[in-house]
Amino acid sequence: MLTANMVALNLFRYDNFSRPHLALAIIAALVLWTVAMIWAYAAPRRRTPLLLGLDLAVALAALVSTLEVKGSWFNASVPGFWVAGALLAWAIHWRWIGGLLAAALLSIVDLSIRDSISQTNYANVFLLLIGGSIVGYMAGSLREMAASRAVAERAAATAAERARLARAVHDGVLQVLALVQRRGRELGGEAAELGRLAGEQETALRSLIRQQDVTSSAGHQGAETDLMVRLEQLSTGRGSLQVHLAGPGARVMVEESVAAELGAVVEECLANVVRHVGPDASVWLFVEELGDQVALSVRDAGPGIDPARLQQAREQGRLGVAESIRGRIADLHGTAILTTAPGQGVEWEFSVPRNQEAR
Repeated sequence: MLTANMVALNLFRYDNFSRPHLALAIIAALVLWTVAMIWAYAAPRRRTPLLLGLDLAVALAALVSTLEVKGSWFNASVPGFWVAGALLAWAIHWRWIGGLLAAALLSIVDLSIRDSISQTNYANVFLLLIGGSIVGYMAGSLREMAASRAVAERAAATAAERARLARAVHDGVLQVLALVQRRGRELGGEAAELGRLAGEQETALRSLIRQQDVTSSAGHQGAETDLMVRLEQLSTGRGSLQVHLAGPGARVMVEESVAAELGAVVEECLANVVRHVGPDASVWLFVEELGDQVALSVRDAGPGIDPARLQQAREQGRLGVAESIRGRIADLHGTAILTTAPGQGVEWEFSVPRNQEAR
């Protein structure tokens, strides 16, 4: 488009040339140079600093040639806005710095070959300087956006593949654990204890898979959901485990990701109750709204935990409580307080921001 405009304007002003044959040769050379640059810029590997430098040098030489074919009295240069092609190439390659530098060089040469500077000349220079900077800035922003999107897409694809592989592995492990549990009960003795441990790990793995499914379907960032509905869903279908839920009469709206993580924490707490208290135990869930915070407590009436036992578990590397419960709450920028003693049951008290973006 810029080349067609240059050719049309020079043919229209043909009588302005003092050396028309040389002018036609220069115009033809610029047309051929345009074709060559279209081919050269098409391949990223050819977009070298040398090529960009040559492109700008040709544009500057085309401006200077105006003195030879029109004389010092000229009004419009031979290339006109054709020089914007080299300017845009610099702006795209070197962003706003490249666009501003190329515009400055073109402006200096264009003004230096004129006898006088008119308001029109000043406006053209201003457009070059502003246009080069803006195009360079936008090119840089688009590159950063494209890079961020590519990273996000790769991360999403990696997470999906990991989830698929994890489910496949877990399914295989679950089958083995179920077999060990069944055979252990049949054999009795020490094998029965091994079967019991296998059953506990099967329950824990199934809970982990359910948590992963809930997190994967959490919806877009910033969406809100009713925490009470989520907890009611977790409270039902627990067999003989008695889960009692209490909270405000109204809905308790929290960010979807917060509800998903709190649901996973409750899943882990309930699994611990079944594992350590028994499948017929009672659990109480209490929800309270505290301004921009949501408080949730999970309490059972089991035998409780000896603090020395917790310390021993940490020393032996059994980090289920610390990682699955405290870790999730820490990721939500909340607090988790464990209150327990032998014969006094276990009570967890959690407090998290209801909206992670506004924290």
